[in-house]
Amino acid sequence: MDETGLILGEYLVSQKAVHLRTGGIIPTTAQRLHKENIAHVVQKAMERGGVTPNQLSAVATTVMPGLALSLGIGLQFSQKFVRHHSKLFIPIHHMEAHALTIRMIQPVNFPYLVLLISGGHSLLALARGINDFLLLGQTLDEAPGDTLDKVARRLSIIKHPKCSKMSGGEAIELLAQEGNRLRFLFKTPMGQHCDCNFSFAGLRNQVTMAIQKKEKEEGAEKGTLLSCVSDIAAATQHSVASHIAKRTHRAILFCKAKGFLPSINPTLVVSGGVASNQYIRKTLKIVTQATQLNLLCPPAKYCTDNGVMIAWNGVERLREGKGILSQNANVKYEPRAPLGVDITAEVKNARIKVPSLKLRIED
Repeated sequence: MDETGLILGEYLVSQKAVHLRTGGIIPTTAQRLHKENIAHVVQKAMERGGVTPNQLSAVATTVMPGLALSLGIGLQFSQKFVRHHSKLFIPIHHMEAHALTIRMIQPVNFPYLVLLISGGHSLLALARGINDFLLLGQTLDEAPGDTLDKVARRLSIIKHPKCSKMSGGEAIELLAQEGNRLRFLFKTPMGQHCDCNFSFAGLRNQVTMAIQKKEKEEGAEKGTLLSCVSDIAAATQHSVASHIAKRTHRAILFCKAKGFLPSINPTLVVSGGVASNQYIRKTLKIVTQATQLNLLCPPAKYCTDNGVMIAWNGVERLREGKGILSQNANVKYEPRAPLGVDITAEVKNARIKVPSLKLRIED
């Protein structure tokens, strides 16, 4: 990527098919695949961009947060590369990268509200600068993408003819289009908690109990595709969307009360893999219309984890001279790393009531 954000060359070797076969990401498998492919991927990306190592100004690499074994492979390769070619090194917080990706697509000024939802993360933050964030809320247990994947596995959705090559979240979204969410009424999590934190584990337990009940009613063994699989998918998706929407609504009201958002063109940016879910986007659109915010999402291919967003984060940091390290700097990866300054307690103490919105999506 050049200094303007123009993508000169990119290359992808996907692990998706392997992880589908194993029923999820196995860290040691992901590590092995990273190690086997990283040198080839970097070489092909530079070839496609017509760039040699000598022409690079710096190398940006994800060092936090994420799977430790995979982070280790990326960091080890990058440090060897920058030392060999005498290049600057820019360590990247990958949630920061998600939050800034929209600025690669179109001009978006700080400050703006960010909702990051993926398979490993769920958080709300106020972006005030490229490395200046206020954390408003985060998941207390599991992330929404993880919940959707686990429900899909429990439903054995991979056995459905339409879903055999899809991730769990993608399959849930597809089958939900055919389902009646009103056949299963799951309670939205944390309804009595006046904060912006998330919790999805309890919802998943509700869904699991509903599946077990239907298996008993239908005399079906665990692992059998239920007749009501689309209805359960629709109800699960709606409950996840509703929970995300309500916490986001409170975050918007909190930021407005504190004067954190500009009066002209206040914006909510939604990114992360789960942001690709169109039903969740439509639910959030209801919230932003009610609160008079702009809703912006990067294209789907830049919502999921990708190298382009890491490069863009590097460009933004290089422009402002923030977090630029020498080739010999000692850098460690961090599997767990918070984003910004945590003000979740302040949000909770504000006890902001969220007015009821009709979260009804018309297909």
